[in-house]
Amino acid sequence: MEKSVRVEVDVIAQFNRDGQIIPLRVRITGEDGEPHAYTIRSYTDLSHKGVFTTPDGIYVTNDILVYECCIVVFEAKKIIHLYYDMSESSWTMTV
Repeated sequence: MEKSVRVEVDVIAQFNRDGQIIPLRVRITGEDGEPHAYTIRSYTDLSHKGVFTTPDGIYVTNDILVYECCIVVFEAKKIIHLYYDMSESSWTMTV
């Protein structure tokens, strides 16, 4: 399994009254160096499974929330994985 590289991204998220975090938008710096923003069309929360390694080779602990998200890029659906590190308050994604 090849390990992916995590890059920092900006995320707009909603917090519901139960404390659940819902990612709404993500801003990614493209290869051209410009920021590109995408609305998250759907997501699956893959967190709270204990310690495990994701399909992209990222080692996840209980302090990291994992979301599998669907965005639309140039009219094509694309699946991305977002990671929220609660101890560092930072969002990353794999490339």
